[in-house]
Amino acid sequence: MIDHTGVTVSDFARSKAFYRQALGAIGYELLLELPASVTGHADVAGFGEPPKPDFWISAGTSNRPAVHVAFRVPSRALVDAFHAAALAAGGRDNGAPGLRPHYHPDYYGAFVLDPDGHNIEAVCHAPPGQP
Repeated sequence: MIDHTGVTVSDFARSKAFYRQALGAIGYELLLELPASVTGHADVAGFGEPPKPDFWISAGTSNRPAVHVAFRVPSRALVDAFHAAALAAGGRDNGAPGLRPHYHPDYYGAFVLDPDGHNIEAVCHAPPGQP
């Protein structure tokens, strides 16, 4: 089971603002921020559902190749909300909300590229009309 993950970003303030808005649409909050003087290597920010962050951004040279991270959400409406919020926050479309039946019949996802080109996804696996 994965406890937490993250990406390295080239512009910490810009990425923090992007993720705050994009992930806010699916119920994530900025829960913890630590400066390099505490971590010993870089400024970091942790996002998640209270009380624990499970997605971290770290200041530095952005990961190459870029990373793919998918956030599972309970409804297709949240996939749509994530995509809209991420685009409004400056993300680039990398796949509009919709079914991806090549994965399975109810795979409903949306993809955006963050400011560093990381492929960030929101996905719902529930059939239509499920809460």
